[in-house]
Amino acid sequence: YGVTQQLRLMNAYGVLPAYLPAFGHIVGRMQYDLFHAYTVDQHILFVVRNLRRFFLPQFAQHLPQCNAIMERLPKPELLYIAGLYHDIGKGRGGDHSELGGYEAEQFCRQHGLSSFDTRLVAWMVRHHLTLSLTAQKKDIHDPDVIHAFARQMGDQMHLDYLYLLTVADIRATNPKLWNTWRASLLWQLYEATRRALRRGLDSPIDKEERIREVQTQARRRLQGAQIAAERIDAVWEGFGDDYFLRHSADEITWHTRAILKRGHDERSLVMARDDPGRGGTEIFIYTRDQDNLFALITSILDQLGLTILDARIMTGHSGYTLDSLTVLEDSGLPIQNRGRIKEITTNLLHYLNQPDAVPPMPSRHISRIQRAFQMPTWVSFREDAANGRTIVELISWDRPGLLCRVGQAFMECGVQVHNAKIVTIGARVEDVFFVTDRENRPLNDARKYAALRQALVDQLDSGEDY
Repeated sequence: YGVTQQLRLMNAYGVLPAYLPAFGHIVGRMQYDLFHAYTVDQHILFVVRNLRRFFLPQFAQHLPQCNAIMERLPKPELLYIAGLYHDIGKGRGGDHSELGGYEAEQFCRQHGLSSFDTRLVAWMVRHHLTLSLTAQKKDIHDPDVIHAFARQMGDQMHLDYLYLLTVADIRATNPKLWNTWRASLLWQLYEATRRALRRGLDSPIDKEERIREVQTQARRRLQGAQIAAERIDAVWEGFGDDYFLRHSADEITWHTRAILKRGHDERSLVMARDDPGRGGTEIFIYTRDQDNLFALITSILDQLGLTILDARIMTGHSGYTLDSLTVLEDSGLPIQNRGRIKEITTNLLHYLNQPDAVPPMPSRHISRIQRAFQMPTWVSFREDAANGRTIVELISWDRPGLLCRVGQAFMECGVQVHNAKIVTIGARVEDVFFVTDRENRPLNDARKYAALRQALVDQLDSGEDY
């Protein structure tokens, strides 16, 4: 009883750092970024508070999924210990997760916990970033990604413990960091992993099975709306496997009905809707492919004051692309005003229906705080041979128009974006792009890497307009 209150009092009176020498190293330790709003010790105690609240009936309605998972944990106290130690290794150099895991192991042994419980606590501390990094930086629609993550978890119990620790950690980092998008992303990964574990690690779902499953569900909905099978097939004919892997049956139904309704009209199609399942507002664009499309779309959305969280760009048949973007207002809230949605679709249509449209350059003000956290752009590449794509990871400082400039660099180098994971952490962006060349082949060449890296650095670090 009163776990959070007692720990705060112990910290205030110096008992906690005296009892746990490792904790003494992080008392009052500042974290110099816009991601962490609290000192390390404050953050840790907020994490324990959040974990405790998952268990209390009066807070159950805030996060009912977490409450339900917490109630079935065999030993909730192990989660509190992991929360207490997850960031305790910060400020000592090296990997704070590994350092914290060692400290947690020592604590558990000194206090007579069983070998199993000790290993579980240390595992949670060492992997406390794994779930959020997988959700935010990897393609969680790819069955191979889910299978690999399920192997890391091993069983449902480990997944449950880690999911709760991750949610509590993010919610205790910065009041603005937790939003419907992040909640949705973590839950999607949790649910997909839970299904993979239930199916069995020796029987992973393959891509063909996933595609058949989602097509069957979407076809059933469309035929229920009196749409003939041959009309559905005509629309789906050139979509490709990637489209069906990375969209839900609901999204496919929505897109297919809109394309059929459009008929032979060759102008661009733009629609938007609030999508609670994805935690944001989904924008669907069906338009002729063009080299500057990613730069054009991102610049328009930036001018409208929107934050792009996810972008899936698929080249369909007859030279058309199917682009799905999830966006939020700059405030972190979904768009719920019909007038605002009309403003977005009207602006997009205005530019997309002009073949020679030039992307409007960002005009929004860069705040003094954003300027204070400028950092050199870092770019890395790795090949995704299984999917025939190159993965580009970009780390830079956040500012208006960043994605537009990234799009310009891709356009200069003849690079096509097929999927993008947009992660903003305080004043820092950690974006991942899944790309190919114009012939839909992976880059897979040191010269192409060097040219693209230079183009990105020139666009983002030139100082122009900053």
